[in-house]
Amino acid sequence: MDKRIFKDRVYDELAKITKALANGHRLEIIELLAQGDYSVEQLSIHTNLSIANASQHLQVLKTAQLVEVTRNGNFIHYRLANTNVFKAWKALRELGVERIASIEKLVKDFRKSRFQLESVTIDELILKIDSGKVTILDVRPETEYKKGHIANSKSIPFDQLSERLKELPKRNEIIAYCRGPFCVYADDAVALLTKAGYKAKRLEEGYPDWAIMGFPVQIN
Repeated sequence: MDKRIFKDRVYDELAKITKALANGHRLEIIELLAQGDYSVEQLSIHTNLSIANASQHLQVLKTAQLVEVTRNGNFIHYRLANTNVFKAWKALRELGVERIASIEKLVKDFRKSRFQLESVTIDELILKIDSGKVTILDVRPETEYKKGHIANSKSIPFDQLSERLKELPKRNEIIAYCRGPFCVYADDAVALLTKAGYKAKRLEEGYPDWAIMGFPVQIN
């Protein structure tokens, strides 16, 4: 094979992955699937897409071999093909925040509009855990928590938080986390907790970031 033909073919094949990722809805779907398996109906609800539209995006990702289909009887679920898919999404996210100023500005402006919310990184959270004076709060839906969560974190989905505040000790700093930097559950939780008199911050990253770094997780 001519070397030019070889290079053209290789790069064209790689471009299929970038083309599959070149859509905001599909990037959000990947972030959701990083939390665990989902049906097309569930993804439709979380992304505010029609079932038909969500299904089309899933087919694009499946054709690019970024997601896989699992079957349990009559139930069909989708999952990421492997951890490298999330690693690629994480790298893209970090590159975007670093190189595209409007992304960082969007995130900062959003958080400033919600009581100057503060955040901590995973490395900073590890130090806080060692101090023994922190409560880690998972505010994702309970189904996601059961698929995997930060070890020893407490699950209170955001839509239940206002009714369950008394379950959280005021003597500890509360670190709320959700799916990732662009997930707003943690922002809403910190705003609510701060207003209620708690010392609270959000984890900058999400559960998949924690898991892929090899820190302790639990599944139940």
